[in-house]
Parts: sequence; C-alpha cells; structure tokens
Amino acid sequence: MSLIRALSKELQARSDDSLRALFAARPDLISPGVPDFAALAARASGRVSVQRALERLNRPQMQVLETLHLCTNTDTGHSASAPMLKKLINGSTLASIEKMLHSLQELALVHRAEPPHGAPAGPKLRYYLPVGSLKDVIGIYPAGLGRSYTELVRLQPPFAQRVVQLVTELHQSGAAISPATTPMEAALSLQHWTATPESLRRILDSAPERTTALLARFGNWAMGAVPQAQRRASVLHEAADVGPVDWLLARGLLVPLDAAHVELPHSVGVSLRGGFVIEKFALTPPVPRLGSTSAALRRNAALGAIAETLRLVGELLYIVREQPLVTLRSGGVGVRELKRLADGLRLEMHDAGVLAELCALAGLIRLDVDSSAWVQPPQLEWLTLPRQEQWLWLVNAWLASERAPSLVGQPVNGQAATPALHRGAAGSTINALSAEAQRPDAPVVRKRILEILAELTLEAGAADGQAPVLDAAAVLERAEWSQPRMARRFSSLISGVLAEAEMLGLIGSGALSQIGAAIAAEQPDEALGILGEHLPAALNHVLLQADLTAVAPGYLAPDLTEKLLTMADAEGQGPATIYRFSVPSVRRALDAGQDAQSMLDFLGEHSATAIPQPLAYLIQDTAARHARLRVGSAVSFIQSDDETALLELINNPGAAALGLVRLAPTVLVSHSAPRDTAQVLRGLGLSPAVDETDAAGIRLRRTTALPGSVRPVYSAPRTAPPDADVDAQLAVLRSQAPPAGAAGHHSSAPGSEEATQLGLETLQKAIRLKQRVVMNVVDSLGNSVRETVVPVAVSGGRVRVFDPEKETERVLSIHRIIDVEAAEELLQ
Repeated sequence: MSLIRALSKELQARSDDSLRALFAARPDLISPGVPDFAALAARASGRVSVQRALERLNRPQMQVLETLHLCTNTDTGHSASAPMLKKLINGSTLASIEKMLHSLQELALVHRAEPPHGAPAGPKLRYYLPVGSLKDVIGIYPAGLGRSYTELVRLQPPFAQRVVQLVTELHQSGAAISPATTPMEAALSLQHWTATPESLRRILDSAPERTTALLARFGNWAMGAVPQAQRRASVLHEAADVGPVDWLLARGLLVPLDAAHVELPHSVGVSLRGGFVIEKFALTPPVPRLGSTSAALRRNAALGAIAETLRLVGELLYIVREQPLVTLRSGGVGVRELKRLADGLRLEMHDAGVLAELCALAGLIRLDVDSSAWVQPPQLEWLTLPRQEQWLWLVNAWLASERAPSLVGQPVNGQAATPALHRGAAGSTINALSAEAQRPDAPVVRKRILEILAELTLEAGAADGQAPVLDAAAVLERAEWSQPRMARRFSSLISGVLAEAEMLGLIGSGALSQIGAAIAAEQPDEALGILGEHLPAALNHVLLQADLTAVAPGYLAPDLTEKLLTMADAEGQGPATIYRFSVPSVRRALDAGQDAQSMLDFLGEHSATAIPQPLAYLIQDTAARHARLRVGSAVSFIQSDDETALLELINNPGAAALGLVRLAPTVLVSHSAPRDTAQVLRGLGLSPAVDETDAAGIRLRRTTALPGSVRPVYSAPRTAPPDADVDAQLAVLRSQAPPAGAAGHHSSAPGSEEATQLGLETLQKAIRLKQRVVMNVVDSLGNSVRETVVPVAVSGGRVRVFDPEKETERVLSIHRIIDVEAAEELLQ
C-alpha cells in the first residue's frame, strides 16, 4: 500500500483530540484547509511540511527518527520495532524508545506498519515506517553517518574504478579481507572488513600517530575537506612516515568524493561509535553550570541599558535629521558615513551600525528612494511617546524583524558549510542597512532564545536576591538539544541576539531581567508596568559650569538633549554626558535661527545653577559678530521698478507656492525655477519676461515626503491555528470520511494535492528501484497519451524518463502528467 494512503487511514482512525494536538504542533497542515484525510496525509508527507516538523523535534526524537530511517526501507515496506532500534541506540531503554516513537506517530512523521517477513509479531510488538519524504529531508548523512560502500561504488565512478585494485592490494599486504573481481564484490569485502568495532580496532592498531584524532573529527558528520583528496595512495608503497590521511585513503577507510572532500563510509562510522548508530542518548537536556548575580545588579544594569539606548536613539535621530545617511551604490551605509555617525554618537563603528539597524527596523529612519539616503520620517509618533512606550516600540520591532543587526561588520557568507578539515579565505564584510543583514529566520530564533533563557532561569532556581547568569554557550547547548535541526542557525545568531537583548534591557548583568521574562512570556503589558515603576524619569535640567560645559546629572528629556546639541557638542558616554560650548557650536545655533537672548533664556530655564559669566560672554560675543554677512539660496529672482506691484505679489495667496522672499524694495527671490515661476505669475494675470542667462540651470533638490511612521506591533510566530479554524477543519474531515465498515479505497482527483504527492511518491520509488511506470501525459495538442517509461530523475518540476521502446531519454514537465502508476502493480 502507498505510504500516503496508509497514513491517511491512520489519521482517519484518530480521535478529535489527537487531531487537535496534531494541528497545534503542525499548523501548516490546515493552512489552507484540506478537503479530506487523503489530502491531509499528502500534505503531512510533503517535503516542506516534514522539514518544518523536523525543525521542532528535540534531540532524542530526532535520534530515534534517524535510526528508524536507517533501519527501514519505505520502497519495500521493511519496517522496524522498538527492540530493533534499542540495539542501535546506546543508553536507551524500550520504554524511552516507545515514548519517542509514540510522539513521532502523534506528529504524523511515522505510522504503524506490518512486520517484515519472518520477524516476530505480537499484539504488543509494534512496527513503524517513516513518511516517504523523510529520506529527502534528512539528507544523505542521517545521524551524521556516511553512505555504505556499495552505495559509494554505485554513485562515485572514480571510487568504483579504484576499489577492486584497493582491495587486491590490501589482500596482498596480508589484511584479513576477501579478494574481489568486481566493484560491488570489493565494496562488500570492505563492508565486511570494517563491520565490527573489534575488526576496526585491529585495523587501526598499526595506524600512524594522529589517525585516531583525525577520525574523531568525523564523529558528528561523515564528510570533511582535505587538500588533494583524490591523490593515489597504496598500502604496497607506503613510506615509514606516511601521514594519517594517506594511510586511511590507501585502506578505503576514507573515500574521496572530489578533489577537496572525503567521506567516512557507514560501516566505519558505526564501528567507531562502538557498533551504535547513536552513541549518546538521553531524554533530558544537559544541565549547564551557571554563575549568579544579584537581582539588584541585574535590575540596575537592565534599566541603565534601556535608558542609554533611548538616549542614543534620540541622538541618532538628531544626527540623521541634520544630515541624512547616504547609501552606497551597492547598498548599505559605507564606512565613511558610518564613521561620521559613530563619531557623532561617540560609539564604536559596530555599535553605531547596530543602533542604525535598530532604528531602521523600528521605522524611525527610512530610505528615501530619490536621494538614496536614510532620513527621519515627518511627524514621527515615537518622539511623542512616554519612555516606556518608546522602549516597547523598539522591542516589538526587534522581535518581529527579519533583520539581524549584529551581523554588521561580519564576513559575508562567513559560516562554513561543513565541518571542514581545511578552511578557506574569508569574504567581504556586511555593511549596515544592507541586504546581507536580512535573515528570514531571525524572529523564530529570537523567540526561541528568549524562551530558553526563561527555561534555564526557572530551572536554576537561584536563591532569594540572586539571578542565574546565562552565557551564549549555555543557551546554545540547550538550543542544540531542543531543536538540533536549527543548531547552525542558532550558532550564527546567538551571540548577536544576546547582545541586542542586553542593549534593550531584556538581559541585565548577564541574567534575564524581569521585563525580559515578561516579554519571553508574551506579556508586554506586564513589562510596561515593571518598566514604568522602575525606570527613572528623564531630567529636565543641567548643571552649567564656568569651563563652558553643561553636565547632565542623569538621562535628559529628548527635547532638552536635542536643543542642547544645537548649541553645544556632546562629550563622553552614559547618563552623565558633558556638553561643551564653543564658538562653532554657538554659531551653529545662530545659523539654525536662534539668537543670543533666546539661548540665554533657554539655559536659564533648564540650568540648576546660574549661567556662568564666561558662557554668557561667549554667547553674546559670538552673536554680535554673527550675520554681518548673510548667505542664502535662490533658484530664480523677480525684479521690478514697481515696488507696490511686488508688495501685492508677495502677499498674494496664489504665489505662496513660490516661496517668495523680499531682498530689496525692487527684488524678490523664489525657490522655484525661472520657467515655473513665470508660469505661476502668468496665471496671476502678469506678463513676466524670462532672463535665461541668470540662474536658469539652478534647481533645488527635493526629498520625497515619506509616509507617516507605522507603530510596529510584535506578533509571535503562529504556533497553533485558532480553535474556530480547527473545529471547522474537523467538521470537513469527518463529513468526508467513509462510514465505519465501508471500503477504504479512495480515488484521487487528477491535479489534487493528494494526487500530486502520490504521483511524486510513485516516481521516486520507481527511480530508486529502477522500475517502469505507466504515465497518463497531456501532449502539446491537449490529447491524453498513456506511456510506459522508466523514470530517471525528478528535479525542478520536471522528470527525466527513459523510453524503452524508442531507447531514448526525454524530459517531461510534471504539470503535464495526469497520473502515474507502477507498471508492476498494474500487472498484478
């Protein structure tokens, strides 16, 4: 019976509660809804859905599933039972294996099957088969073990050409291996020669000194990288100082795949593990050794980080508002612009890049497509919010964003694809606000890391007044146990996520803060309440000193900080920031439209001390010398001897769009180009003459108005469909199910999801078994034609087939295939 149909029958026999649990664990199965159990089984067997399900399995579940995969054959229906798996999983018990198999069955990743021919049977002895697509999802190295010698001979032609000579040389050298005349016989001889831990131990007794250490590097993965992997090595011509790689290649214990990679065959890998597929098995996760810190220190560190981040975000917005961040042609912000930002914020360039990323993902700065620069949107709501709500805005945006800010400055594609024995050169680095920092899995990884932090904190059970310190190693260890299929994603992001969480106050002094625990539990209102109670209020005063400085005795209100930055230069970092007044800084305020009296009034209002005389003299003296010469911009001018006509024009509402400014009784300047200005004047009934020799080529560059900022709201990754959707789906499934005792045969509608999956299952099985199939194919004229062919490969929506009658190969589009059946089944 087809695996999909067998799974369909099992799903149909389940209770509603069991199906509810399945839909909660695998919500994609009913999104969108399915019409019947056959379609549900087809979707549950689909490659993408199985891949998603495997990403949620913990290590013992994954170990049992991979072992089941190695012990079974979905093509022949050869199943396996818990006692069979127990022999291959070191440290397991029958009860633990049965528990894991039951959980996998509940997830529709395995289903019950008939026992193999000659195997013991009984009411309590249950046999299982995995879903058919598991082989494609797990890959060619299940449990980190390589392929068998026979499979390597079949798939690696260079090894097949060499293997007979290799076995002959081993036999001539006195090794206890049977001679062979064909590649397949040689593969079986090597398999038998390395079949047990004892035989492999005897082989390795004469190995060079570093051989054992090199083989240990293949403990978790069967493939490794070595230079010149296809070099010839022979046991008959070995030097006394032969290296471990040459020694292993000469004996077939490593098989070259290409010029730079080798593979450890399956039997060698199992023997190195003591005859087990799984060497270490445990139902409980490892318990890390954690340090501790005081709860008060944790709280103060978290609150300090939040206040500092809010201050820095405010300063960054001021810097961007004054001068937008220009992007490179290749995308992202270049080193020069990032250094300007870092200098303005008094941060390291990496920290400035992370802060810019945080502001961008929160919508506080946006890319203007016309100027190719990052600007602040007009009427930004964030600036008007209370401090705790500003913080929640940033946290919500961070949790939901598909960008990884901490990747800024890291090498592009710097992560190694395999546990290589030889490293390559690093590439270029990731620019801030560039496409390379995009990570679609970032929200899932962040959510899971926060959950793990909460789990470890709860398990540690620190004494009163203490909190456990959680480092990246402890979190990664738990992540690799709870979701081993996502281990590489966690390892590449975990350090950055923890650093970003500390910057946002979710972690304080290395421990999960109270507000971090509330966010991890998806209780933002509780986090807001805690923050509102403990976050110090922003100060509205500074201390002016005689050395021309203003000292902030704490975190200042954003509007006070922004006003101070217009007339003084910030120095230092942290809450006690120093603002230094100088001639250039005061002149900057005067250029912005302030005057000496308004500045002195502002400082007098916000200073806890009297204005020092040196500072008052500096402001007044600089203002007295300011604006003796004025420089401005104008695109066009309007000149007329009729002063009255010009006065009427400047007050005419129809000319407001020109931005007219009166420079002299007979001269006005406009912000619009000469031709545009003339056109507006003609519309007002005037008859101007355009002088093309003056300012005709000058144009004012405009910045396109950006849409108003949208407040980000975090929505956790959907883990379960709503109850109403589940109830509706169950009703549809039960209405389509045949009554008890009715025939279970189901005919798939052509083009349905079930028919597609059944067809692919049949094709892939025929490819592995080299069987003929009968296809119903639509030709170019729309006619249906039945053909008997041998499928060779399926890839990219096409199937390559061999036609035995015409002795030719051709490629067919899968969407033209109406149905497909195995020819052997039709004959029966």
